[in-house]
Amino acid sequence: MGELQLLTAKPVLYVANVDENSVTAGNAHVKKLQEHIAHEGAELIMVCAAIEAQIAELEDEAERMEFLRSYGLQESGLNRLIRACYRLLDQITYFTAGEKEVRAWTIKRGWKAPQAAGVIHTDFERGFIRAEVIKLSDYQQYKTEQGCREAGKMAIEGKEYVVQDGDIMHFRFNV
Repeated sequence: MGELQLLTAKPVLYVANVDENSVTAGNAHVKKLQEHIAHEGAELIMVCAAIEAQIAELEDEAERMEFLRSYGLQESGLNRLIRACYRLLDQITYFTAGEKEVRAWTIKRGWKAPQAAGVIHTDFERGFIRAEVIKLSDYQQYKTEQGCREAGKMAIEGKEYVVQDGDIMHFRFNV
């Protein structure tokens, strides 16, 4: 059935726009929707467009977080929607960082380092030698690539390395 690409075989995500009071626990409409889709194995997330509009107007990250907490939320509906879409599509993000730019790359969960390199350029996959990998949590702790290197937090990985969500990678290749 996968070869046919039928719409009925595609994963489904339902997004319920609810009022401010229902954004954490839902309401009668959400409960009915949950009952209706229970057999589908689909995912349902609730967002409140009014809250999202207010968040978009706040420029300070601390203000946004305080605003979200006042509604009992940990993150915005937009972020929850993005995470749900990535889960549904079985995708992850890895990063490349250089002096001029930092870039995010989306790949399928379970891909190995050469496949991930190929997303940047097919020559990277074809001539893959190794990947230098920093875990996002290590980068957040040590603040720089050099700090991670000095702390021994940069790993050298080969062709069998399975890329993890949030990895920061430098590819070495020869064509």
